[in-house]
Amino acid sequence: MENKRKNKDFNPNNCPVTHFMNMVGGKWKVLVIHAIDMGHNRFSMLQKVIPAISKQMLINQLRELEEDKIIERTVFAEIPPRVEYNISEYGRTFLPVIITIQQWGLKDMERVNR
Repeated sequence: MENKRKNKDFNPNNCPVTHFMNMVGGKWKVLVIHAIDMGHNRFSMLQKVIPAISKQMLINQLRELEEDKIIERTVFAEIPPRVEYNISEYGRTFLPVIITIQQWGLKDMERVNR
């Protein structure tokens, strides 16, 4: 069954910000990308570092990120099978944006906690 996303291609004004948000917007994708980049590259590890995400939502986000070629999924032929996720070369182009978000968040958390 194909996973159909409502807004993936919706960009009537051909806006680059809308395009970006269609790719990685929402509550979870940036967190998933960041966690994988930090070395949490297995499903169970991702569940531990993002405890508020449901199992099904994590599955959906990983599938969409893989479909969009932002992450790569590797299945190891072992018993039991092992699956690892890694940031693709294309997905690495998102990392500077995520680092900028992280830096802004750190500064703002300092401001709020003063």
